[in-house]
Amino acid sequence: MRLARAWIEARIPHRGRMCLLDEVLDWDAQRIRCRSGTHRRADHPLRAHGRLGAACGIEYAAQAMAVHGALVAGPEATTARTGLLASVRGVRLDVARLDDIGGDLICEATRVAGSEDLVVYEFRVLADQIDGAVLLSGRATIAFPNSTAVNA
Repeated sequence: MRLARAWIEARIPHRGRMCLLDEVLDWDAQRIRCRSGTHRRADHPLRAHGRLGAACGIEYAAQAMAVHGALVAGPEATTARTGLLASVRGVRLDVARLDDIGGDLICEATRVAGSEDLVVYEFRVLADQIDGAVLLSGRATIAFPNSTAVNA
């Protein structure tokens, strides 16, 4: 089931240019795949010194995780639980920058562990046009400061 940018933007805390994902391609209870072309925008909010460094791909992955949280919360939830990116580990940057990638980015996140207080995901950001070449990967821990889910 594909979900468009408007659906995503309505459910994560990021709005306008800071909402980096264009579409949810597919998802299930453990994983999500999203697509984005925003890395090519000259007005990208994370650009510095005229470029978008590969480490900014962590934010793409984190937004995919937030969308996954909203999806697994069920249809009655109108937003994702507010989580904080507590740590990233084992990050591998296979490119120096993202803005020179011609095709779309594919952001994948797989939930590997979790509790009421935190969730651990493995993530990858791929180059869609370059046969799915991995641009960056790693593991992220999302912490929920208020362990009781609140859905507006």
